Amino acid sequence: MQHSVQGFDFTTLGALLFVASLVAIATHRLKLPYSVGLVTAGIALALLPLGIALPLTPELIFFVFLPPLVFEAAIQIPWKPLRSEMPLLLALVTVGVVLAALVVAAGMHWIVGWSWLGAGFFGVLIAATDPVSVIAAFKAMRVQTRLHLLVEAESLLNDGVAAVGFAILAMIAAGGAAGPGNIAIHLVTNVVGAIAAGAAVAVPLIVIAGRTTDRLVEVTLTMLIAYGSFLLAEHFHCSGVLATLTAGLIVGNYGFLGSISDSGRQGVLNHWEYVAFLINSLIFILIGGREVSMPIAAVIEVAAIATILSLAGRAVAVYPVMMLFRHTKLAVPWKYKHVLFWGGLRGALALALALALPANVFERDTIITVAFAVVAFSIFVQGLTMPWLIDRLKLRRDQEAEPLHAAVPPEQ
Repeated sequence: MQHSVQGFDFTTLGALLFVASLVAIATHRLKLPYSVGLVTAGIALALLPLGIALPLTPELIFFVFLPPLVFEAAIQIPWKPLRSEMPLLLALVTVGVVLAALVVAAGMHWIVGWSWLGAGFFGVLIAATDPVSVIAAFKAMRVQTRLHLLVEAESLLNDGVAAVGFAILAMIAAGGAAGPGNIAIHLVTNVVGAIAAGAAVAVPLIVIAGRTTDRLVEVTLTMLIAYGSFLLAEHFHCSGVLATLTAGLIVGNYGFLGSISDSGRQGVLNHWEYVAFLINSLIFILIGGREVSMPIAAVIEVAAIATILSLAGRAVAVYPVMMLFRHTKLAVPWKYKHVLFWGGLRGALALALALALPANVFERDTIITVAFAVVAFSIFVQGLTMPWLIDRLKLRRDQEAEPLHAAVPPEQ
């Protein structure tokens, strides 16, 4: 009898984890980004006649992979420096995401000839960044702390906003009212509902965690918080990403201050570090396997245009928006801007949104293929060159400890 979960039989799952372990060892020794090695391994597995099925579905990404990845990143973001950077981050993930989506959508409509609806969907989904390999490089290379915070926090908030934008377009595609008033109401209720869902799950479970010092129970409760907040928000048609982000921030900044025991805190962090490693391993192998089946060669010109537009959109989302803060205490050095621009890789969320496109979008199949091409470019080209860029810009920390919100002189 074959036992399976979410399209995996356990033999396949074990084989993928074994491959992921070998890739981790090899990439560490070769000093290559882990994600690049995993995608390459996924491509090799798909090409070899081994009979290993590599399923990649939006449900698998959304409801199995995404909640723990968002939660793991959120519990490690300290609230005080995050709050200090919040005006800058909010500008990047609202104005920046809208500008990026508009640049891509307009280009795909006018240059390629896609419908406005299809181009709009692609613009929104490709605005979602996923700098997993960049963050891994940051940890290995010990980059300056403020840069690490900006990249990771902007990516998390960016994903939540992109998911909300995608939901609004899906409502329009389904024939919903598309007036400015209805869109504004849907936007507000989605965001507020997501934050409320995250708090509604995290707060009571954190209180319960405060009644025990058993680290295994504490780890279990954080698992319930990660998945429960996501599922509750999605049940009420709100953003699961924002809900889990909210829950993670609550656990990381308030749960660790008293509710979760000192011994439990390290157990929780170690657990989630392993979960993130496990899930990222599976995601990138699956992406590599799916890349093989994508007819990218048939749309190579469109894919090239989309890649250029996605880079242009990211540039518009980063440089002009950050210029607004050049005479404030939140001014960002040009070196940081370059890393935020080039480090805006696309990954799992962009592909999940592409695979979840409504069937009535005329360009659906082409959009999925082009999205995989753009993701492949970002992983292999941007991911491989990021360590070189960090060294070139001299962004490693010189000291063992550095203030989390280092003072940055205003730009001239």
